[in-house]
Parts: sequence; structure tokens; C-alpha cells
Amino acid sequence: MIEQQKPLDTPFTAASTASDVLAGIDLAGRNAIVTGGHSRLGSEVTRALSKAGASVTVAARDPARASTAVADIDGVLIEQLDLTEPASIDAFVTRWRETGKPLHILVNSAAVLFGPEHRFDSRGHELAFSTAHLGHFQLTRGLLPSLRAANGARVVNVTSGAARFGEIRWDDLDLATGYNPAVAYGQSKRANVLFTVELDRRYADEGIRAYAAHPGVIIGPGPHTPERAAAFRAQGLVDEDGNTIIDPEGGKKTVEQGAANLVFGAASPLLDGIGGVYLKDSDVSHLDDADRPLNAESIPSMANSAMIDADDARRLWDLSERLTA
Repeated sequence: MIEQQKPLDTPFTAASTASDVLAGIDLAGRNAIVTGGHSRLGSEVTRALSKAGASVTVAARDPARASTAVADIDGVLIEQLDLTEPASIDAFVTRWRETGKPLHILVNSAAVLFGPEHRFDSRGHELAFSTAHLGHFQLTRGLLPSLRAANGARVVNVTSGAARFGEIRWDDLDLATGYNPAVAYGQSKRANVLFTVELDRRYADEGIRAYAAHPGVIIGPGPHTPERAAAFRAQGLVDEDGNTIIDPEGGKKTVEQGAANLVFGAASPLLDGIGGVYLKDSDVSHLDDADRPLNAESIPSMANSAMIDADDARRLWDLSERLTA
């Protein structure tokens, strides 16, 4: 898919919002599932897809909390799903497939962010990797019959520019030799992209296309704890007064701007015939293999060859099959 990893020169910019991207697009009659679709970025995706006419199901670990969070969005359904529990994933898949509804859009958005503690799922796997990748891998494979039935489905795996720096620890996926939250997060986000590449390769001929979407850096308005505010200041994400710095061209976005890239992958006709690619700023990212530093002034988030490597993608798929068997 590396030949498709080049910009389409869409009319959108880094500052475009989800509403901008979906303007004029009618999703009536289409069914969508958004994991974590009640929280921050996920809720904006839910809102935008629903406003465009889609029937949206929010998959959430805590249905009561999710119901409260999206109470102002008409017609949204809530279903229980814990991505760290295989039985919960199987139960969700069974409930969906029993409805007989085709699945046109699957947005795999739920994730675990930087956590100071080394935590594990019920299978003993590191929590960030389990939630962002293994859980979504099992969920997506379980929903394949419903995706096929849509006769033109899209799977959007929400990743991050951290995929550019993240690495798959093939011999130490659970970071037993030393836990670092940034390393865990980077590995999980790299996995999202590699999963996308292989998913599209395997199922494009069956009408299922996959996209890895980077929303940008979105931290929200706060208030932030003193420790977190200090870290954000060091990264150039908040000013001295704790106010969020919004700089779309620099990758620092509002929730509405971040959701734009996700709904671009989910529904934009500009992507028809294209798949297995990494999206940035509501377009296909260009390839950039230069060694670029990560600091407060620069947050490189372009695609590089390593994060879309086809051999690594197949290797991760085979490994994930064994880990979720």
C-alpha cells in the first residue's frame, strides 16, 4: 500500500472540523460503531456521524456513563464493551450480529493514554497494547461478516503521530523488561497503523477498506493538575497561565478539529478506491523518512516507511491471531 501513501490534495486543512469534512454528505441508512464514542474525541465523532444521518452505536465499558455523556445526541445507541475482556468483546459481537444489520463504519477509537502504572488485561497483556490493538483486533475480526454485508465498509483505527516513533517490541510486547508509559503508548499506536495496512490488504477485495487516522494533539481545556500542567508547558501545549495552545498547523488541535480526520476516513468519498493508508489533516499523509526530533517546537507526525511496513503488518497480524485465540 506504500504507493497509495501520498496526499490527495483535498480541500481541507489542519484547521478543518468534522462538520466541514461531512458537509453535504448524507449517511442516512448507514450503521456505525464508535468504540469510546462518548469521550472527548469519540463523542465528537459520534455527534458528527449522527448529524450526517448515520445510526451510531457507542461501545463503552461503562454504559451508564456513556449514556449521560451523549444524552444530547439524538438516536445514539449504547452497548457495553470492555476491550480488555475477551468475553465482553465476544458478547458485543454476538449481540450485533444477531441484529442482522450490516456495519458500514467501524471507528476503533478507545485507547489508554499515558499511565504511570504497569497494568495488564485479564490475559496478562500490557493494558495500552491490549486496549488499543488486541481488543480492536478481536472486535474487528468478529464483525467481519457484518462489514462484508455493507458492500462497502470502512474501518478507522485511531492512531497517533507517536506511531512514527513507536516500535513493536516483538520479544517483549508486555514490557516485562522495563515499563515506560511513552514506550507503551507508542507501541500501541504503531500497532494501530500496521493493523490497518494488513486489514486492508486482506479484505479490500471484499469491500472493506481500512484507514489509520491521526487526530493531532488534543488535551482539552483543563483544568489540569499541577503536575500535568507542568508537563504540558514543557511540551508547548499550554501557556504559563495553563491555557491550551491551539495551533492546528503545528498539530495542536481542538476536539472538533481532531475529529475531522477520523470522519474523513469514515465517510469521505475522496477516499473511494484507496485504503491501508495513514491519514493526517483530513488527507493522506505524505511519506517522510527523515530523522526528525520530537520537541516542544516540533511534533513530527507524517507517515514514514517503518510504520506502514507490509512485512511488519503481516507479522503483527499473525502474532495478534495467536494472542487473541
